[in-house]
Amino acid sequence: MLEPVELDGGVVMRLLAPGDGPALAAAYERNREHLAPWEPLRTPEFFTTSWHERDVAGAMLRLEAGALIPLVLAAGDEGAEIVGRVNLSDLVRGVFQNAHLGYWVDGRFTGQGLATTAVGIALHHARAAGLHRVQAGTLVHNLASQRVLERNGFERFGLARRYLRIAGEWQDHVLFERLLED
Repeated sequence: MLEPVELDGGVVMRLLAPGDGPALAAAYERNREHLAPWEPLRTPEFFTTSWHERDVAGAMLRLEAGALIPLVLAAGDEGAEIVGRVNLSDLVRGVFQNAHLGYWVDGRFTGQGLATTAVGIALHHARAAGLHRVQAGTLVHNLASQRVLERNGFERFGLARRYLRIAGEWQDHVLFERLLED
C-alpha cells in the first residue's frame, strides 16, 4: 500500500480512500469556477456527495484491479479537506506499461509548486508499479500545467487535434510523455 507523503504547507499526498466522497464534493464545489476552463462541463449531480461516493467506490475497484492509482492532496485537521487530485489512470500492462496522468490543485494553492511536487511523487508511484511510460495532455493554452510537466522531465511529443471536450468544446491538446527509465 502507498504511504502518505507530507508536502509543504501541511498538505499530505495519499491514496484516495473510502469515505472521501464528501470531501471531494466539497473540493469540487469550492473549485467549480477555478476548474471549469480545464474540465468537461459538469452536471449539477457531479457536485453532490452521492456522486463522489459512487466515484470513489468505482476508483477503489479500479485500484484493486491495478488499472488506477488514485491520489489526493489533503490538508487541514487530519487531512479532512481535499485540495487536489493526481490520478495515474488507464494503466496498461504487457508490452506497453503505460498510464495517463491527470491532476488539479485547489485554486488557493496554485503557484506554490504543489502540483510540481505532487506530479513528481506520482511518477515515483508509477515507477514502483513497474510502469515504463506516463503520458499527459494539456490544453494548448494551459502553460502552467505544461511547466509542471516539463519540470518533471516530461517531453512534448505531439498535438492531438480536438482531443477532449473541455468546457463544452472539442479542444486541441499538447501531448507529453515521460519515460521512467530516463
